[in-house]
Amino acid sequence: MRHPVSAATPDAVRRKVEAWLGENDPAYAIALAARPEWPADPVLSVGEARIRVVPCPTPLAARAALHDRVAGERLVLLTELGESDLGDGLLAHLSKQTIRKIDRWELVRQLFRGVAGLDPTLVRTGRWVADALSDHAPPGGWPAPSGTILTRDHALRSLTAELLGLPAGELDDSGLVQWTTVADRQQRFIGASEAVAEGITAYLTGIAGRAAAGIMAAVRAGHGVDVIPVGLLVGLLWSGTGSSEVAAAVGRTRLEPKFGGLSLTADQAEALHQAAEAWVYRTVDTGVDGRAEAMRMLRRAEAIAAEIGITELLGASTVLPSGFVQRLRAFADAVRLALPAGGPALPAAVNRAQAALATVEAHRAHEPRRQEAARMALRLLRWLSIPETGAPATLLDALHRQVRQDGWVDRARLDIFAGDPDPQVGAAYRLLHQAVDGRRSRHDQQFADLLAATTGAESEPGALLRVEDVLDRVVQPILDQRRRVLLLVLDGMGVAAATEVAESVTRRGAWVELTPGGGNRTGILAALPTVTEVSRCSLLSGRITTGGQQAERTAFRQRFPTGLLLHKASLRAGAGMALDVEVRAAVDDPSVPVVAAVVNTIDDALDRSDPGTTVWGTDTLTAVDDLLASVTDRVVVVVVSDHGHVVDRGPEAVVLPSPSSENRWRPATVPAGDGEVRLAGSRVALAGGEIVVPWREEVRYGPRKAGYHGGAAAAEAVIPLLVLAPGDDLTVPGWGGAPVASPDWWREPLPETSDPPAEPAPPARRRLRRPVEHQPEGLFDLMAAAPPAAAPVPGPAADLVTALLASDRYAQRRDPRLPLADERVAALLRTLLANGDRATLDTLAARARIPAHRITGTLTALRRLLQVEGYPVLNVDPDGRTVHLNRTLLIEQFELGPQ
Repeated sequence: MRHPVSAATPDAVRRKVEAWLGENDPAYAIALAARPEWPADPVLSVGEARIRVVPCPTPLAARAALHDRVAGERLVLLTELGESDLGDGLLAHLSKQTIRKIDRWELVRQLFRGVAGLDPTLVRTGRWVADALSDHAPPGGWPAPSGTILTRDHALRSLTAELLGLPAGELDDSGLVQWTTVADRQQRFIGASEAVAEGITAYLTGIAGRAAAGIMAAVRAGHGVDVIPVGLLVGLLWSGTGSSEVAAAVGRTRLEPKFGGLSLTADQAEALHQAAEAWVYRTVDTGVDGRAEAMRMLRRAEAIAAEIGITELLGASTVLPSGFVQRLRAFADAVRLALPAGGPALPAAVNRAQAALATVEAHRAHEPRRQEAARMALRLLRWLSIPETGAPATLLDALHRQVRQDGWVDRARLDIFAGDPDPQVGAAYRLLHQAVDGRRSRHDQQFADLLAATTGAESEPGALLRVEDVLDRVVQPILDQRRRVLLLVLDGMGVAAATEVAESVTRRGAWVELTPGGGNRTGILAALPTVTEVSRCSLLSGRITTGGQQAERTAFRQRFPTGLLLHKASLRAGAGMALDVEVRAAVDDPSVPVVAAVVNTIDDALDRSDPGTTVWGTDTLTAVDDLLASVTDRVVVVVVSDHGHVVDRGPEAVVLPSPSSENRWRPATVPAGDGEVRLAGSRVALAGGEIVVPWREEVRYGPRKAGYHGGAAAAEAVIPLLVLAPGDDLTVPGWGGAPVASPDWWREPLPETSDPPAEPAPPARRRLRRPVEHQPEGLFDLMAAAPPAAAPVPGPAADLVTALLASDRYAQRRDPRLPLADERVAALLRTLLANGDRATLDTLAARARIPAHRITGTLTALRRLLQVEGYPVLNVDPDGRTVHLNRTLLIEQFELGPQ
């Protein structure tokens, strides 16, 4: 009768033989209960004895072994036969006339070097452990334990590591998930007995967590390579609610075969889901190859989702690409619903779009360009929710609207115009763009009407800064303060591009933007028509004129005899040099008061590139970056352009006949038609001082290009003005650190009220609409009103701020050496409280009337003031931009009582 036995290892046989020889037994053969197999050398030397090991699967084999024994040898017969199978005749030749057993646990003890005893819990685990340790012992033996007792954990960890081919230190959920990515490494475990597989799985569940059950079940079912894709899906299937619960239940049933029929518990599913997502994040961070491998797993998960019919649930996934698309489509639906015909966007609907955008932003596999376009879409919805307040009264008002509001609109709608590859999302963006275009077109027509009236009236500019006045009214006053000037002329840069340039330059902290009196940004009116030949030459000449580079150099030298004007060719350098040596020398030379550099990158893009999708900053304007890096701390940088531009509208473009080949202006031989305006006066430098130009952006006369300029749209005719100082906002008297430039709708969600926010009312003296208004003489005499302080928070929040400022602990914590004004503390806290205890740095700076470059330092002071005993009342997100207030902790730390 055969009995289940284990294979005998050379170590075990040797020890059994040593014990046998120590008995001084005269028998020359011993039978051991073991599987009749012996992969090692059949002859052993134990002391002076020569031992031959012979597998004996049958009585005949045992008889032959005894018969063929060589004189002087002793025999070890390995057999799984019973004593009755051998019979008395064979037993008579064996030691003690019996078949001796190899004690499993004694063998285990022998397999681990230096072990004197076994942990009782190991023995109670079951005989499968002893058999598996014997069957799967590595050639070099099992690793020795740290003590003389073989513990259950050491034995099982060693066995599991050997079977899985993993280092013992990687037997956790992340190690197991990584293990499943290579099919060959799973074969040894798959081939193990059912008892071993179940025992190893139970052990792994104990040390690696609940994810191990699903991982090992999938491996045993032959689907180990799909552990990660399936893991990405189980979190969606075990969390279905409402209408998705039915689809989730069906998906769970269809997914069970991947786990060999195992029904995962909710906890096991969540653990597996977390482990799979964590693998994706880790793998993506390893580089290009890792991203490719992660994407392969994501696509496989989507394929499995399609197989089991749960594609509709992928929107709940934070990593699957289809989830991002579904979330983006939900956002697009919200955008569409927020656009009622003939009126502003509804605030409640805009807030729903805000919530939908939050889910898009939460997706870990988002596509940055598409996500940024969605953010721009929401910003435009906010802008559309603000009721219009009437036409501007003066050209200066219209110019400031372009600088402070509509230029930001133009920046956002460029992303929307570029669209999205998903047709459903693209259709929503098209509707949004049409709504934005409707309002912007009205603004452009208002601007063009004021431009025509002001140009024809030949009135004094007053506070309106014209391109021909920049040298006298901006550059010269800075020189008069004994500061040198680097004048950067970014040919073709409009207000939209300037907002990006300013952010790029000031983000590093080395440069501070200055504005007149520390107020809002102003702008410059281009010469007419808004083409380089006219407006750039007028800028560098200080008067309305026309000409090319030679005319510009001659006029600039007359105005600044010791200055230097550089065009594109002058800026180029040889290999290894970012700037020409002579250019660098001129920038460094304190005897050169002003260096002007013309950078054509943006204007060149209008002909040969795509200005609508380029983000203009130091990365794309490398000449600007190089020049800024070369200047000293005595230099003030003035950034302007000669004109802006509009982008090509593709199939939406309207081509009108013209006797000339210009794209955006024509001689006034035919009266202005729909979408056009007639301009005449001394500031019109071509066609005898009288031209017709389009104010509609989609109109052109000449051949198609990527972008155009020359017309009367505000995006073309308003030139941005940026003044930058190296880290000091007191560099130029009369100028101060700029406040946050972006409008509220650009950075803030709408308040949770039924009433939409209104645009700030213009100053009272601007309310009467007049074709031309006599304006003050000084450029900075007419400053925009300072941003209003944050409105008091009604109810408990207002009481909380009042209670804080009146509390004893607050008084004790105020630093008399670096006091933070109570009014500023109140404004900052009220802003946070009014926005659900969170706000961006830009919002805090704008509401508390803090220059943009000072908000970080102010926030640090506020955190120090409020952080009692090290508790973080204020926190900043990892994005470095969003501030969170812990209202509960504030109340507790300052003992403010219930609020």
